[in-house]
Amino acid sequence: MQTLSDLFSFWHEQATKLGQQTIQHIGLTAAALLLGVLVGVPVGLAVARRPRWAGPVLGFAGVLQTIPSIALLGFLIPLMGIGYEPAIFALFLYSLLPIVRNTVEGVRGVDAGVVEAARGLGLTNWQILRRVELPLALPVLFAGIRTATVINVGVATLAAYVAAGGLGEFIFGGIALNNPVMILAGAIPSAGLAVAFDVALAGVQRLSARQLTRVGTALLVVLPLLGGLYLIPRASARLRAGFSPEFVGRADGLPGLAVTYDLHPSNVILAPALVYEAVRAGEVDLIDGYSTDGRIKAYDLRVLHDDKQAFPPYYAAPVVRPQALAAYPQLAPALARLAGQINDSMMTDLNYQVDYLHKAPRAVAEAFLRQRGLWSAPRPTPAGAPTITLGAKIFAEQTILVEMYAALIRANTDLNVATKTGLGGTSICFEALRRGEIDLYPEYTGTGLLVLLQPSAAVLDSLGGNPQAVYDYVQQGFRRRYNLEWLAPLGFNNAYALLMRRQQAANLGIASISQLGAYLRQ
Repeated sequence: MQTLSDLFSFWHEQATKLGQQTIQHIGLTAAALLLGVLVGVPVGLAVARRPRWAGPVLGFAGVLQTIPSIALLGFLIPLMGIGYEPAIFALFLYSLLPIVRNTVEGVRGVDAGVVEAARGLGLTNWQILRRVELPLALPVLFAGIRTATVINVGVATLAAYVAAGGLGEFIFGGIALNNPVMILAGAIPSAGLAVAFDVALAGVQRLSARQLTRVGTALLVVLPLLGGLYLIPRASARLRAGFSPEFVGRADGLPGLAVTYDLHPSNVILAPALVYEAVRAGEVDLIDGYSTDGRIKAYDLRVLHDDKQAFPPYYAAPVVRPQALAAYPQLAPALARLAGQINDSMMTDLNYQVDYLHKAPRAVAEAFLRQRGLWSAPRPTPAGAPTITLGAKIFAEQTILVEMYAALIRANTDLNVATKTGLGGTSICFEALRRGEIDLYPEYTGTGLLVLLQPSAAVLDSLGGNPQAVYDYVQQGFRRRYNLEWLAPLGFNNAYALLMRRQQAANLGIASISQLGAYLRQ
């Protein structure tokens, strides 16, 4: 009941945004469905006339349907950029199979005797198609449109990852922030839209052939109007920002900047992996990032100075299950060899090698260990040795750190090592650790404080951004609340940062977040 109450409170507080996202979601679905009908129905009619085409055409449409939506969007971004274009095109491709297949089946299902009778009356092939086959095939054709609509409503949630908006913004923000209420706030309206469209089209499907013809004509008018909802002009902005879902929702992200700097940029939501590419390509002007990211150097970006210290410290440290430490006493000394060994500039360079020079994370990690005198050849592993599983979030820095820990464990213990990299955001790694699916993963003190422990404002004020105080509070809080152990920090502070292209920032005279705020308020 508490979750339900929190959900209604969230909807009430975010009513304007919820309405905007719902309109965007409907617009994306309608625009893609219109393209699907305009292309899929003629293709289906052509295939029905030429049976030899059925295998290749339907096979191609089926292959499109099997491509994971994230992979398809990732492929389209270099070709079409970010925004509604790749999202609508991806949804259009997913709608083709049910529309083409049902058009073919509907026309083929028309009684041959009826077609022959029409020919006997002297009707041409076009007249037979328009007056006989298509009206009789409409119930089956509408079933395909109905299926495509439901598919598109669900897949449209992923449009949020390419700055196309929609209800996926709440869903992915909730996943990133470990906030079930926010996830439900986007998932329930999305499911509701799918059910509403399905019920409406099911009712349409039961109409007579004459009524279906009228509805089909009306649909070709209504869909462009609904699709146009997405294209309603929005207010232009002096700078366009592209932020990850986690940054938009976290207290130390955009909400914190709004309080500390009175900063309210016009922003779109992007997948964390896309924000750097978007600013590099000039599709956005301002992004969130991390102060040790190698792409800062690679893409010639400027880190805006946090002159009011809105971002808390983010010192990296391994979070470990105490059961693993107790069962394998040699584990803690092996992990401790990396404590205090990496400063900010070192981590930035390591990230640069992986993100921009495309070196393998394992090779980069092992080269660093050799340079620091920490490298030793792996010990022979005894038969039946237990396995330690290391986890990592879905970015290069985490993978590099995990490879370092894996090398240290192999060289200094008799344990087997398994790695699970690319586990998504904070909530996925954290829950995997709690469930015992992994034994440790690298985390950041600021994330542990604000995302996982979420202390009161009074506690945050008392900590005052002091790195040691934050670490001590997080370490004690994890022991007490989650029975998890934070080991000694690695030495570098990978704090949140606002980034701009260096040349643009210089041209505008923006070097700090305060100067950015002043520029936006002009």
